[in-house]
Amino acid sequence: MSLAVHSSLLAVSAFALTVWLSACSAKIVPAAPAPRALAVSVPETTIAVPQRLEDGLPQAAVENFNARHTDYAARRGDLDLLFLGDSITEGWAGAKDVWDRYYGTLKADQFGVGYDRTQHLLWRLQNGEGQHVSPRVVVLLIGTNNIGQNPDDDVVAGITAVVKEIQSDFRSAKILLLGILPRNHVSQPDRAHITAVNRAISKLDDGKRVFFLDIGAKFLDPDGEIPTELMADLLHPTEKGYETWAQGIKDKLASLGVGAVPSGPPSARIAIAVRF
Repeated sequence: MSLAVHSSLLAVSAFALTVWLSACSAKIVPAAPAPRALAVSVPETTIAVPQRLEDGLPQAAVENFNARHTDYAARRGDLDLLFLGDSITEGWAGAKDVWDRYYGTLKADQFGVGYDRTQHLLWRLQNGEGQHVSPRVVVLLIGTNNIGQNPDDDVVAGITAVVKEIQSDFRSAKILLLGILPRNHVSQPDRAHITAVNRAISKLDDGKRVFFLDIGAKFLDPDGEIPTELMADLLHPTEKGYETWAQGIKDKLASLGVGAVPSGPPSARIAIAVRF
């Protein structure tokens, strides 16, 4: 072997040794694992989110949400009856005469917020509302604002998530789950969606803690239309509409151990303005 070749081999060996020693002394950093795909898609209706301007809502609606949430989260005490929902539930504040006659002798309250969809109510419950109250019965009416915005299956998933949250938050309470009330004209597609959702959520009735009741037919005339004396805008109950609601759930509440007996003379039938 020539001297030149021998020198070249020594140089290559020295370089390889240097590389090996450098690799041994280097800190080994494991490769980051690839992100894991979700097993199932999560419907928007089951993701708890606050009311936001990004939702395309008016500033007044967002301010109302924030004010109501702060107020409701601060409320404390044992309750016979707690109503949870959207503007239809919030509208009880404008039907005080009916409320007083049916629930005035009870420890009753309502946590309703205009524009709320299932995911907004879920966020409210997960962020302070109800943490300091203990209701015997919770009346839940939610989902009308999801109709037409989300597929029926997603609306059902959203309502189911709210029911489960209520069961977790109020462990001794019974839940009266109401079917979504009819809205608009009988020929409009909302009606079919509401029927499908109500049929699905009726299966949440376990006869132990969750009880389903659909009082929608009480708001319809023989042709399936909504009389304007019950819902002036074909969505929000008037004062007479709230009395129809109270009458419609009276017997069921009694069977759940909460008596709601009307007292006093019938009130004047006037339309009330509520936020949506």
